[in-house]
Amino acid sequence: MLQAPPGWQIGLTVGLAVVSATGFLLLRCQGKGRPFGRSGWPLAAAITLLTGAVSAGFALLGGALLSEHLATVLGAMAPSGLWLSQMRTREDYRRSLAREAATFWLVSLLAKLDQAMAEDQRRWCEKRVDESWSVHELSMAAHRYYERIRERLSAEERRRERVHARLDAIERKLDVAALIEDGAARSKIVTALNGSRHTKLARYERYLNDPTRLHDILRLDAESDLMRLLASAYRSGYRSLPRFTPASGNGKTPSMNGASAEPGGTAGARARRPKERR
Repeated sequence: MLQAPPGWQIGLTVGLAVVSATGFLLLRCQGKGRPFGRSGWPLAAAITLLTGAVSAGFALLGGALLSEHLATVLGAMAPSGLWLSQMRTREDYRRSLAREAATFWLVSLLAKLDQAMAEDQRRWCEKRVDESWSVHELSMAAHRYYERIRERLSAEERRRERVHARLDAIERKLDVAALIEDGAARSKIVTALNGSRHTKLARYERYLNDPTRLHDILRLDAESDLMRLLASAYRSGYRSLPRFTPASGNGKTPSMNGASAEPGGTAGARARRPKERR
């Protein structure tokens, strides 16, 4: 007959399983977002509690058959599946129908958690971009954010997130948008579009006869690239990045979180930016 484990062992096993599940969930979400953020914390809490409870239950059952100490160890190690499952998604392996059925609840919760983390990231990035900014202000914001991100992220993180390429894409698109605002000739706009791989696209060429529409598309795409640049900071853990504040028209220069910044347009900021390997 199976003997029920003592109460202290049940409490210790469940506690270790929940703590372990929390740690492995954080490992799984590293580089993706905050599992316990504004939108994701209810799902993250549910995942850790359910995973911890299920793991502890199986561990205690195994301990009743084998060893009491083994139950506690199993309870602490079983939630590692939260992290290992993320590693397996990068490899090809044969799917088991039984395994899929047994873990369907966990897979569903993790998918919803990923969506919640993406929503938190989108909301964080949108707070740092203003649709009312002019082309010049949008360019200044991109450079200020880039400078802060470049200082905070490691060389490997900058390479992985392609922060230099994202800034270059923003620059090129806004350069053409600025030409359109200045009333440049069609030939000059065509030359500018063909001058960069970021703008030498059929998507833009088809609107050459409609400069206003082309300007709006270039600006919208530059904003999207800026959102991706900000997302790289969010995923890398730099969530204290202050919001860019453009000049208010009273002679003050743009600032980040109230700090003064050097005046200058796109060309000046580009000249000051140190070169990196793309």
